[in-house]
Amino acid sequence: MTRCIWMLVFLLMAGTASSQVLDRPTQTSPVDYSQPKQYRIGGITVSGAKFLEPTALLSVTGLAVGDEITVPGEDLSRAIQKLWEQGILGDVEVYVTKVEGDEIFLNFELKERPRLSQYRFSGISKAQADALREKVPLQRGRIVTDAVLNSTRNVIRDYYLEKSFLNAKVNITQRPDSVLPNSVVLNIHVDKGDKVKISDIEFVGNEAFPDKRLRKQLKNTKEKKFYKIFTSSKYNREKYEEDKEALLNFYRSEGYRDATIVSDSVFRTEEDRLGIQIVVDEGDRYYYRDITWKGNYLYDDEYLSRVLGIAKGDVYNQEELEKRLNFNPTGIDVSALYQNDGYLFFNIDPVEVRVEGDSIDLELRVTEGPQATIDKITITGNDKTSDHVILREIRTLPGQKYSREDLIRTRNELAALGYFDPETIGLNPIPNPAEGTVDINYSVVERPNDQISLSGGWGGVLGPVGTVGLTLNNFSTRKMFDLSEWRPIPTGDGQRLSLNVQANGRLYQSYSLSFTEPWLGGRKPNSLTVSLYKTIRRYSLAADEDASASRLNVDGAAVSLGRRLNWPDNYFYMNHSLSFNRYDVQNLNLRGFPNGISNSVSLTNTLGRSSVDNPTFPRRGSQFTMSVILTPPYSLLSDNYDASRFIEFNKWMFDASYFINLAGNLVLNTRAHFGFLGTYSADATLGPYERFKLGGSGLAGNNQLVGTEYIGLRGYDDETVVNTRDATLLNSGGIAYNKFVIEARQLISPNPAATIYGLAFLEAGNNFGSYDQYNPFKLYRSVGVGARVFMAAFGLLGFDYAWRLDTLPGGLDDKRGMFHFTIGQQIR
Repeated sequence: MTRCIWMLVFLLMAGTASSQVLDRPTQTSPVDYSQPKQYRIGGITVSGAKFLEPTALLSVTGLAVGDEITVPGEDLSRAIQKLWEQGILGDVEVYVTKVEGDEIFLNFELKERPRLSQYRFSGISKAQADALREKVPLQRGRIVTDAVLNSTRNVIRDYYLEKSFLNAKVNITQRPDSVLPNSVVLNIHVDKGDKVKISDIEFVGNEAFPDKRLRKQLKNTKEKKFYKIFTSSKYNREKYEEDKEALLNFYRSEGYRDATIVSDSVFRTEEDRLGIQIVVDEGDRYYYRDITWKGNYLYDDEYLSRVLGIAKGDVYNQEELEKRLNFNPTGIDVSALYQNDGYLFFNIDPVEVRVEGDSIDLELRVTEGPQATIDKITITGNDKTSDHVILREIRTLPGQKYSREDLIRTRNELAALGYFDPETIGLNPIPNPAEGTVDINYSVVERPNDQISLSGGWGGVLGPVGTVGLTLNNFSTRKMFDLSEWRPIPTGDGQRLSLNVQANGRLYQSYSLSFTEPWLGGRKPNSLTVSLYKTIRRYSLAADEDASASRLNVDGAAVSLGRRLNWPDNYFYMNHSLSFNRYDVQNLNLRGFPNGISNSVSLTNTLGRSSVDNPTFPRRGSQFTMSVILTPPYSLLSDNYDASRFIEFNKWMFDASYFINLAGNLVLNTRAHFGFLGTYSADATLGPYERFKLGGSGLAGNNQLVGTEYIGLRGYDDETVVNTRDATLLNSGGIAYNKFVIEARQLISPNPAATIYGLAFLEAGNNFGSYDQYNPFKLYRSVGVGARVFMAAFGLLGFDYAWRLDTLPGGLDDKRGMFHFTIGQQIR
């Protein structure tokens, strides 16, 4: 049969590139294109494909040898369309190469789209280009399609829209790569233009509230005003939509449950300024009238109404109603009343049974259900911490009734361990209504909490002082003899081992070692702590045996036993500590105490309570401790008592802290601290030890004496606040102090690697050298701002700038502002 190729063109759907079905024309043709005819495919070939697999391309067409197709018809059009939908081809042409009887032979001639070899940004900074590289859908070797280019443009525009560059323009040009075949280099030029700010926000239709109050509800959409230095006025559509919903929630919380936004418009007032107009329909304000209960058997209507706390005539507030029914973070709610007694399957449905005028009648339909019993407890996420360390803190035990209060309490207990990120501790009840049981899964995310300190500083007359410290907060003595558990140290049993060394050659050396077992015996939360410490402070480089040498050596040891209490409630704990300190003084004048050995044996008794919800950033709860430190009453037991050889004192201290969640992550913390030091006999002498030193950051210096309490008072120099008529006491410290703090805290970053919050404070305190001068209302005040950064490796780092409001006796007025740096969790 004479070979002949006639041209046949099938035009595809609008929007495709030139895709054709062709045969080359001759004088005769075996195909009558005016009469569709059915053919059987005798062969299919692919040409023009250099990088794509021909077999794979043919499978995409849906055609195979032996298939019957109609020419002209839709079969080839569909095949071409399928190839186009892959987005990898720039052109598709189909040739009829041969016709033999009822067999037709086809060739798909393809033109591949280029692949991306590299891309570059221009018109923007390197930092912005690096940020965009993480967002744009561009990867080397990827086929460059129109969809890829459009997606890239949209991602870049969205990135700048979030930053208020509403006029950003993106131009993408291609040029062939001179090295790689069928590859292109993209140049992405960005002209971000000027940042567009919001100049005006106008409300229309509002009568109940003025524009100023409504603007406050738009937390992320603010006007640009010259006096709003720290307020962002950029326009972000996503945030704007959230703010509109927040505006409606505000109306609903004020009783306007039918309030709607009729329309809103965002328009340009200038090239770089936007105006926003929001039209509202406030509707009527509604009030509660009759509130009735239905389906409740365990508690009567009157009691449930008291728990609900909503009375007839109160403004209708659906959000507040939901909170008091199901979850009230600041108090009891109806759901908690039932769920704390095991009624996990409890449900309450508020139904508006009548709306009349401005009044709403509410029926609260209760389904109490059966009590649920805890079946299984599972823990996930603890790769390092042993299961038993977590299980011993859990208050929801198998066989007990389910309690939401115990569930939340367990979360707080796990957070207090410090081994897990407190923001991500998961509480997952898995109810089984058919069996009347519930399984509970606790999920945790471990974080590093061992602390290493390696630092240096200048210690005044001591010169440079170096510190090396290591604190292992999740140590395991049980695994010490198993070499496979040294990764790099044995961990997981919740024990605490701390070692600290501080030194400056022979002038100053300090060593301390402590170990804590939080569950002595493993069955009850009775803690045991053993501590050893030694300090050597030389005031000259003379040999110790030299008669002119001046030094103070302190050797000490302490043993502490602590336990949790169940009365008055199970937030209480008690601790008893027996300590011994030996002071060796040579050629020093410590308030008239002679040279030689002084001994101090004391018993510390502490009663405390802690109900905070998060040890790193508490939002609610309280802490208080009362402690008394007693030595034997030597002055009462012997008329020949030598106060310089056996130190006598009794010390009483009280610390209280209360946290209130004001809104979101804004917390108010109030604190009060008191301390008193005395003897058993009026004739006994109080020595230089165990006193109070007030002022500055509250960190002890290198001249510290064991037992001395260092209390911070920001805005004043370290250890400088003491009221006394005796000039010799100015550096010795006081025997009575009090301090009060009001602090507002705002969480900035909850990241467990570096939890950050800012604060503003007002604090006042004083320190007294004698009780005849004690006046709790005579206070030295300061105000300021600061920040706290909690990092597991270093603990809590604090930065404060304080402005003192008062002048110390004999002090100067020219240094009222002061920076302070703190490290470690400061109690006072």
